Amino acid sequence: MPPRSARTSTEAPRLSLRAPSNLTRVDDPVLLDGEHREGELYARAVLDAADLAGITLQECLLQGVSLDGTELRGARFLECSFEDLFAPVFRASRTSWRETSLRGTRWGSAELYDSRFDAVHLDGGKLDFVNLRGARLTDVLISGCIIGELDLTGCTATRVALQDCTVGTLTLDGARLRDTDLRTSSFRTINGIDGLRGAIIDDAQLLLLAPFLAESMGLRVEA
Repeated sequence: MPPRSARTSTEAPRLSLRAPSNLTRVDDPVLLDGEHREGELYARAVLDAADLAGITLQECLLQGVSLDGTELRGARFLECSFEDLFAPVFRASRTSWRETSLRGTRWGSAELYDSRFDAVHLDGGKLDFVNLRGARLTDVLISGCIIGELDLTGCTATRVALQDCTVGTLTLDGARLRDTDLRTSSFRTINGIDGLRGAIIDDAQLLLLAPFLAESMGLRVEA
C-alpha cells in the first residue's frame, strides 16, 4: 500500500471550451493595436504585417486568417476559436490565451515566449518551431500535431498533455513540469533531460529515453 503522500494518478487538463456564438461577421476587418473587439467573425482575412500589439479579442472566431509577420506582442485572446490559422512567422510574445481553441494551425516560426496559456486546446496543426520559453501553461491540451521543434526552456507547465503528437526536438532546459503527460507522443531528440522531472511517460518512451538518461548521468553502456 503506497504512503499516504504518494500520488497515484495524473490530473488531466481541465477544459470546458465552448465555441463563440451569435457573432457579427466582419469582412475586410481593420484592427488596431490596443483595441478590444468582441463577438466577431473574421473569415479568410489577411492581416499580414499589421501592428496589433496589445489587442484583445474576446469570444471571436477566426477562420482561415493569415497572420504572417503580424505584430501581436501582448495581445489577449479570451474564449476565442481559431481555425486554419496561417502564419509562416507568428509574432505573439507575451500574449495571454484563455479558454481558447486552435484547430488546423499552420505556423512556421511561432514566437510565444513569456506567454500565458490557461485552458487552451491546440489540435491538429503543423508547426515548424514553437518558442514557449518562459511561458506558463495551465490546463493545456496539444493533440494530433506535427511539431519540428518545441522549446519549453524555463517553462512552467501544470496539467498539460501532448496526445498523439510527433515532435522532432523537445527542449526542456530549466522547465518546471507538474502533471505533464507525454504518453502517446513521439520525440526524436530531447534536450535538457533534467527538465523532464514531473512528466508522465509510458514504458516504450522510457526505453527510447534510456540513452539520453544515461548520457545525462555520465553512464557508459557497453555490451
